[in-house]
Amino acid sequence: MGTRNIGREMAEKLISIGIDSPEALRELGAKQSFARLKKVYPHICLAGLYALEGAVQNQEFNRLSEETKQERKAFNDSLK
Repeated sequence: MGTRNIGREMAEKLISIGIDSPEALRELGAKQSFARLKKVYPHICLAGLYALEGAVQNQEFNRLSEETKQERKAFNDSLK
């Protein structure tokens, strides 16, 4: 897929749910993409959501703000 933070395994998972380009990922957004992934791959973890958010924002996932991380953690918790 050629997007920051998205390795081969994550790219394959995204493609399997119909997200086949960086543009498609940005258009759908990290949270909705993660929610789709979670339905098919229930064991995907919070780090996956951070990676998606980093890809959408075009920055390393470990540079996400604490506020963003907390918001994404709350979103992840709401999917359980």
